[in-house]
Amino acid sequence: MRILLLGKNGQVGWALQRCLAPLGEVIALDRHSEGGDLADLDGLALTVATVRPDVIVNAAAYTAVDKAESEADACRAINTDAVAVLARAASPMGALLVHYSTDYVFNGSGDTPWLETDATGPLNVYGQSKLDGEKAIAFSGCTSLVFRTSWVYGLHGGNFAKTMLRLAQEREQLKVINDQCGAPTSAELIAHVTAQAIRATQGNVALRGLYHLAAAGETTWYGYAQRLIEQARVQHPDAPWKVQSIEPVPTSAFPTAAQRPHNSRLNTRKLQAAFGLTLPRWEEGVDGFAPLAMTKTSAP
Repeated sequence: MRILLLGKNGQVGWALQRCLAPLGEVIALDRHSEGGDLADLDGLALTVATVRPDVIVNAAAYTAVDKAESEADACRAINTDAVAVLARAASPMGALLVHYSTDYVFNGSGDTPWLETDATGPLNVYGQSKLDGEKAIAFSGCTSLVFRTSWVYGLHGGNFAKTMLRLAQEREQLKVINDQCGAPTSAELIAHVTAQAIRATQGNVALRGLYHLAAAGETTWYGYAQRLIEQARVQHPDAPWKVQSIEPVPTSAFPTAAQRPHNSRLNTRKLQAAFGLTLPRWEEGVDGFAPLAMTKTSAP
């Protein structure tokens, strides 16, 4: 099996390199690689035509949510137009396109985990661009696996978890949003599930489609930060911790250019049933991540 991986140096892309390796030959590119820049649509199409992969895994995306409000064209070029190019290129050669989307395609209302069949309604440019990318894949008719996920973290790249661990060593008080709910989901979990789903889909094309992929359970950003810092302090008591308190605050305490959803919960029953999975609780992933991340965030 020949696999073309785009976005190899992102959080998920980094984890995918290891998880996809047992499946076959992996050609891993990033935006600095020749033919790997999603903003170069012609170059992207040429890459697919040249590599002729059995599977295309698109782990690249424009993820600067607030910046997207003023850079809508740049956001759409990567999250929508490039995805449409990949889908159109995959279709005639029968390649499987694996793509990642987001809970931001929903309007964030209510407190019930979102189903794949629920009505969408993005609140911001980023969410709309990701939804339009999903639609481009569906319109192309290509064989695809689309995973909506949320609150992603990993050892490679920047994320909320690593920021919290750094700030806990710089500030005595932290203020963290407590009225947005979701499930912190590790890049490792996403990569492992992706590899398993690709393997299963190769033997059963009926498994293709749209799935929600997130760790089990739910919390708020405040609960997430509390658990993360608590576990890190237990594992690394000698780190230069300064934080004395973590204060819960509403979303309004941190005005942003892009509106955020309050409900980022994702119902993953479809995914678990289709691929015979039992997804771990978010606490399990965060507890394992905290001590490892400290090696990257602790002061020398």
